[in-house]
Amino acid sequence: MNSPEPVLRLKRGEERRLASGHLWVFSNEIDTDATPLKDFEMGALAQLRSHRDAFLGYVCVNSHALICARILSRDAAQPVDESLIEGRLRAALALREALYAQPYYRWVFGESDLLPGLVLDRYGDVVVGQIATAGMEALKETVETAVRRVAPPATLYWKNDSGARELEHLPKESGAAFGPVPAELAVCEGDLEFAVPLTAGQKTGWFYDQTANRERLRRYVAKDARVLDVCSYAGGWAVSALRYGAGRAVCVDSSQAALECAQANARRNGLALETLCDDAFDALKALADRGEQFDVVVLDPPAFIKRKKDIPQGQAAYRKLNQLALALVRESGTLVSCSCSYHLSPEELLNAIQGGARHSHRFVQVLESGGQSPDHPVHPAIPETRYLKAYFCRVTREVG
Repeated sequence: MNSPEPVLRLKRGEERRLASGHLWVFSNEIDTDATPLKDFEMGALAQLRSHRDAFLGYVCVNSHALICARILSRDAAQPVDESLIEGRLRAALALREALYAQPYYRWVFGESDLLPGLVLDRYGDVVVGQIATAGMEALKETVETAVRRVAPPATLYWKNDSGARELEHLPKESGAAFGPVPAELAVCEGDLEFAVPLTAGQKTGWFYDQTANRERLRRYVAKDARVLDVCSYAGGWAVSALRYGAGRAVCVDSSQAALECAQANARRNGLALETLCDDAFDALKALADRGEQFDVVVLDPPAFIKRKKDIPQGQAAYRKLNQLALALVRESGTLVSCSCSYHLSPEELLNAIQGGARHSHRFVQVLESGGQSPDHPVHPAIPETRYLKAYFCRVTREVG
């Protein structure tokens, strides 16, 4: 095979995990005597080869990062070029268009769509993207061209402000690749309409990963139910509950701007909700002190565990939050407990719920579990692509 790309060579035996389908290459797997990482420019394309010189794929390289290379193509005849990027975008779009009637979803989910480091979310005729790797940053213009060809939006806006860019030695920066920059993004979820700020919003603006779980909530909201939405952001859970028949919904968030957005979203759908601006832990304590009780309590906190070193402290935080929430659930009510921390396993979230139940003298029955919506598919060889957990639990008083 003749190729202009330089070779990046693995140490003996380091290709096994990659052969199973994983896309990441770690710096300690590279034969740096044969192919020094320092010789590669940040984001450079290379051929990845085994110790025995077998072609393993085309990769983007970043010598500054622990994950020093990511595979973009395993086909020796298909280098990383415009046709590859465009083909991947078309395949990703075909999946979403088969799943959703309207263009409101995550169009590209990084490694799960074989485009590591790239996220694209559709908001009607606006696409908001995030680039998290040096390799995808080097391909940025190619991605922009492919987006225009595959599903041309009025605007493509890059919101490259995630902490992942720091690990790749990339600056945080945001701005439009093309098109006017709207103040708000429109979101349609079922028959509900939402709006969220673009530049000041969290992540890319909306949490599409919870769409399927918000739909699951329907069966647990009885007519006139009282619902508490903790870490509510723009009110997705609370507004959905009101549409399902809840009589009262209270949003708790530490951001007043987010709560005002939630109230505006309720009004947009002919509904009304209450807000409480406070730290989630303090708010739950205050509600308990007032003797408040709810038929449904939803916990959808930000990730308490972002790195492995945060695991002990994060586990304690999840247990405490669930314990405080359980005290507010009425007899035979429902707790919906979520975690978006990849480093917290589903079993550990269950342990946190059960630990909270034991300390609050409640009995919990898990009725069903949920994960991320299907526009966030899981790559079976890459466990890191499965991060969202949600448990729907019946809560009663402990007996005996």
